[in-house]
Amino acid sequence: MNAPSLMLTTTVKDDLELFYQFQLDQQANYLAAFTAKDPQDRGAYFEKYTKFLTDPTIHMRTIHVNDRIVGSIARFNIEGDAEITYWIDRDYWGQGIASSALSRFLKMELTRPLYGRTAFDNFGSQRVLEKCGFVRTGQDKGFANARQAEIEEYIYRLSE
Repeated sequence: MNAPSLMLTTTVKDDLELFYQFQLDQQANYLAAFTAKDPQDRGAYFEKYTKFLTDPTIHMRTIHVNDRIVGSIARFNIEGDAEITYWIDRDYWGQGIASSALSRFLKMELTRPLYGRTAFDNFGSQRVLEKCGFVRTGQDKGFANARQAEIEEYIYRLSE
């Protein structure tokens, strides 16, 4: 079997429809934890992410595997810090796609330090960050919309 062909492309508006569908998955939402208040609100989703496409402070890419869109990855700024976020369609979990996509993204996104945050029990995302050189540097608590509760999150940092 051939190895999957992974590509990162500039995110365009047409990509948002699949991204919206991906984030409707309840299990994925639960693990992501810190999600939209109402993931079903299609209008709010498109309003928010359409603005991101032209925001020069956000670096968004679409993740393709074998010419199929399987997720997204982005760097954004929050309270003066650069943070990373990514989302992989659950049908593609456990295949190393998130790690490969993040590794590739980090070659084009040179902002450092770069932070990542995961729910305390999102072991897959924690492994992705660690494989790509992020080090856990702290923890915080925040309200997780997907769980309707305050939960612990781990903070990771990539220095180089």
